[in-house]
Amino acid sequence: MGHLGRPAPSGRAARWAWAYWAACAGFALVLATTTALGPHRVWGTCAAAGYATAAVLTLRDARSWNRSGALAALAGAVLVPLAVLVASGDAQSEVGVVERSGALLLDSGSPYLPDPARTVEYNPYLPGMALFGVPRALFGAGPLTDARVWFGLAFLVCMFFAARRPAGAALKASAAGPVSTVALLSGFPAVALPLAVGGVDLPVVGLMCLGLALAGRGGSGVAAGVAMGAAAALKWTAWPLLPVGLVLLAVTAGRRTTLRAAATALSVSALAVIPVALADPHAFVEHVVLFPLGEGGVRSPAASPLPGHLLAAHVPGGSTLATAALATAALGVAVSLLIRPPGTVRAAADRLAVGLGIAICLIPATRFGYLVLPLVLAAWFRLPSSPTSSPTGPSRADHADPVRSVYSVAPPTGHG
Repeated sequence: MGHLGRPAPSGRAARWAWAYWAACAGFALVLATTTALGPHRVWGTCAAAGYATAAVLTLRDARSWNRSGALAALAGAVLVPLAVLVASGDAQSEVGVVERSGALLLDSGSPYLPDPARTVEYNPYLPGMALFGVPRALFGAGPLTDARVWFGLAFLVCMFFAARRPAGAALKASAAGPVSTVALLSGFPAVALPLAVGGVDLPVVGLMCLGLALAGRGGSGVAAGVAMGAAAALKWTAWPLLPVGLVLLAVTAGRRTTLRAAATALSVSALAVIPVALADPHAFVEHVVLFPLGEGGVRSPAASPLPGHLLAAHVPGGSTLATAALATAALGVAVSLLIRPPGTVRAAADRLAVGLGIAICLIPATRFGYLVLPLVLAAWFRLPSSPTSSPTGPSRADHADPVRSVYSVAPPTGHG
């Protein structure tokens, strides 16, 4: 299949590209006409026009996934609705929660209200997320201090560096550069919608992809540890990254590098979380532990009809059953890491995506929107940005497994 800016071998790939953009336009139009949420209606209207334009440009261009189509989709699905919503101040409630938490962090040292009484007063995120609200607290309301701008910027920067190839890696003839790859991903509806309306999960998944990419490159392990620790300081959903990323490092770089990365990741996350937890332990537990589990003073609004929520809501003892199923699934993923550790970034991302997908389906308080995490993890390392070999040259495993990860490296010759 042809990729961004590359001639397609036939019109078949271009027809697939047209069908993809047309389907995206249809989804956006349906959302715009059926949703009761104002920000989502704005996004659907703008995105439908952008995706339709991308489909038309694909028909007029013999190349599949042409750059002009991707940019039209990006403009219509991200840039225009984001500008409109930031100018009007219309956003999902999560944006206000993060911006308030930034002000609280500066004022009291804790981003959590001591006695929350309403749903909007709860902050279910770990302390690192409050940093995205600090610009507004410091400089006041404005387009550049909107938390969504910083969510999106963090996501795009992380994905850009995750897409960069290690020095010396050979480049496939069909591979797109980092900018084109990030643009293609950002135009995907599951990513474009939260970019515009309030994507608290996007910086999380961006750091997760960056952490895996850095782990696959080997190196000292410090950079991978920083990325993984930063992700773990934002949301609980990033914590499964640590065992998966560390197992990948153990396979690709050896024990010393893995221990160094683990120490770095735990230090970064502890530095962000522990001081805040000690500042007000009761508020920390109420907001970050009990509320996401549906056991806080106010019921969590995260109530999408997935198995965990349905069990908790309709079956006696359902919360316990859902928690037990979640623990069993986590144990199964952990055992799989020991029995068959992932040796490439793509394999690690797939394992993490499966684990997160199961967890999102089984936790009692859940939302369909959380599925952006496994979706991005599963899709990102399949986008057209793969080098054909590792920095140290192709290994025997590379020849045995031609579908290698974006940042596979040759097996280490020793620890460290």
